[in-house]
Amino acid sequence: MLVSIIIPIYNIEREYLVRCVESVCNQDYDELEILLVDDGSNDGTGNVCDELATTDKRIRVFHKENGGSSSARNLGLSKAKGEYIGFVDSDDYIDSDYVSLMMQAIRENNLVMAQISRDEIDALGNKLPDVCVPPTEELMISGRKQIEELLMHRGDCSFCTRLTKAELFEGRSFPEGRLNEDFFLLMQMLLGIDDKGNKIGKQVDSYVILPKQAYHVFYRIGSNSRRKDKEDFSRVFIDIVDNADWVEEAVAEYLPDMAEYAKRFALYQRLDYLLHIPISQMNDSNEFYVNVCRYIKDNRESIKHNGLLTKKNRLYLTLMSYNPRTIRKIHRVWLRIKQVR
Repeated sequence: MLVSIIIPIYNIEREYLVRCVESVCNQDYDELEILLVDDGSNDGTGNVCDELATTDKRIRVFHKENGGSSSARNLGLSKAKGEYIGFVDSDDYIDSDYVSLMMQAIRENNLVMAQISRDEIDALGNKLPDVCVPPTEELMISGRKQIEELLMHRGDCSFCTRLTKAELFEGRSFPEGRLNEDFFLLMQMLLGIDDKGNKIGKQVDSYVILPKQAYHVFYRIGSNSRRKDKEDFSRVFIDIVDNADWVEEAVAEYLPDMAEYAKRFALYQRLDYLLHIPISQMNDSNEFYVNVCRYIKDNRESIKHNGLLTKKNRLYLTLMSYNPRTIRKIHRVWLRIKQVR
C-alpha cells in the first residue's frame, strides 16, 4: 500500500530541512511518496525543496502562498495519492522504521490508523522528559477510550506520530488560521463527524499505539509553535479554549455520558489560559478574557463537584473565579521563589 508523507515547510534552516527529508527518504518501507509543501517561504527554503526533489524521484514539491501549517497540510492532502497518510514537521525527523512499524501493525490488525511513540529533543541534542509517555508494549485502544484520554490531557493527538487511512480525511480538513488543529481533527475522526458537525460513516473505532519512540520532536529556537519566551502569549491558549467549547457541544450531542469529561476539559483549558495570559491583558476591554472569567464563575458548582479535576485544579479554578488578577500575581511570585530554590 502506498503511503504519502506530507511535510509542511516555511522558512526552515537548510540543515534541519535536509535532516528531516533525508530521514523520510531513508525509510525501509518501499511504497512511499514524499510531498514537500512550501508555504510561501521567503528565505530561499523553496529553492532547497526543489533541490531535494532532484535527489529522490519519490519527492514532489508544491509551492503556495503563505497560509499556515494547516493550509499547507490541506494542500498536501489534496495532492496525496497514498492509501495512508502521514505528516512530519520540517524541523523534526524520524527513524528508518517509522512507516514500516505502523504499516505492519495496520495490516496485522486491519486498522484505519496506527500511532508510533515520540520523544523530544532540545536545540543542543539533549533528550527532554517525555511529554507523552509511551506504552511498554503494543497497545490497542478504542476510539472512546482515546477520547477519554484526550479530555484528561493524556495521550498524543499529533498527526505526525500516526498513519491514517486517506478516506478518513474525506469531508474533513485541518482548520486553517488556528493552532491546536491536530486535536480538533482527531476528535472529529473519533466522534465520526465532518467539518460541519454532521455524523458520517468514516470513524476511528480503534487503533494501535506502538512503544518505539521513532518520531523525534526537535525544539529549535524560534519555532513558532514551540516558543519558550515567558513574555510571549501564544494564540494557542485562545484556540484551546475555542476547541474546548466545540468539544463540549459535540460530546453533549454524540456522547452525553461523557459530559463530565468534556466539562473537566473545558475548565482545565480555561485555567491554562488564565495561567499564561499576561497580567496586562487581564482587563475588561479584553472580551475573550472576560468571557473566560464568566464561564468559570458560572461553573463554580461544576468545579466543586467534578471528580475528574484534581484538588489543585479545583483550588486554582475556584480562586480564579473570584479574583483572577490577584491570583495570577501571587502565582507569578510563587514561580519566582520556586526558581530561586
